[in-house]
Amino acid sequence: MSSPADSGPDGGGGPEAALARLGLSLPAVPAPLAAYVPATAVGNLVFTAGQLPFVDGRLSVTGVVGTPRSDHAALAAVSEADAIAAARTAALNALAAVAAVAGGLDKIARIAKMTVFVASEPGFTGQPKIADGASTLLGEIFGDAGRHARSAVGVTALPAGSPVEVELVAVLGAPLPI
Repeated sequence: MSSPADSGPDGGGGPEAALARLGLSLPAVPAPLAAYVPATAVGNLVFTAGQLPFVDGRLSVTGVVGTPRSDHAALAAVSEADAIAAARTAALNALAAVAAVAGGLDKIARIAKMTVFVASEPGFTGQPKIADGASTLLGEIFGDAGRHARSAVGVTALPAGSPVEVELVAVLGAPLPI
């Protein structure tokens, strides 16, 4: 099996080259909001904490997905399109956290698992569609090595009013020293 660094999506160069072809770059790893680290490695696995759609230190959008109930009128309604874009941004932040621990994006052999939490109104059932924003990005960057197991979970609220939160489990090409 070849690694993404050997044969990245769309003709080679690995994940970092694929990211550049998409016109993207890894952001600085967002600072934790509480007492935890953005990512940690165990053997050849890197686990991220939940990553929010921060851009330059601010959330790209806040609120909940779906039509707000009258008793939730104070919460901003986030469109599905905006939530999909936010999931993509949160996934990019999660990749930045993995790359910071791994020593670069090209050290990632594959993405094993992703969990996407979606702050959504009761009755909203489109969480998988929102999570596809993150899944699609991983496929664009890693090709087949970006195909992953996934959970898309609806919740009533997320930290700082974020509409999405993304967690990743990435497999490295070689274990990191303990």
